[in-house]
Amino acid sequence: MGKPLSDNPGDDLKESLEGGLLGDKSGVPNGQLFCGDIDMRIARDGTWYYHGSPIERKQLVKLFASVLNRNDLGEFWLETSAEKCRIQVEDAPFQAIEMSVEGTGENQCLKFRTNVDDIVIAGSENPIRVVVDSATNEPSPYLQVREGIEALIARAVFYDLVELAVEKPSEDGTILGVWSDGVWFSLGLAD
Repeated sequence: MGKPLSDNPGDDLKESLEGGLLGDKSGVPNGQLFCGDIDMRIARDGTWYYHGSPIERKQLVKLFASVLNRNDLGEFWLETSAEKCRIQVEDAPFQAIEMSVEGTGENQCLKFRTNVDDIVIAGSENPIRVVVDSATNEPSPYLQVREGIEALIARAVFYDLVELAVEKPSEDGTILGVWSDGVWFSLGLAD
């Protein structure tokens, strides 16, 4: 008789990623089994879905987030020492949902918390960037969480960033930006 399915989407995938369902991996390069594409996606709001249902257990999402990687082609993968599975990400896999500020001016330090409770200090290794949609003129601000992985900065947090902004003159006009960890990040032109 087969194993009963879990009531929580993602539990069966968790067991698979931990090696419980795949059996012998001998003869696989580096011992890592390529699982291909799986029916998992991360929505623009940071919600993780498995087979179309949201994964509601935060600890499970945090486990998956801890093994999330991005390759040079921009594809997102869940990778363990045993397995590698490709997933879909609508925008950035995480959201920066909270920000705290220490210090002022050029000595200011901006600390962000993501929806998976990663704490990231904006700086040279974790830059902030803003992409403006050419059709709608809407900004999408991002914070690099780790190499190749970004968090979309939540709208309320972006408004807090804009409140902290200082002006810098440029050839194109006045630019608004913020300091963090000794680095100045442009938020866009002041209108």
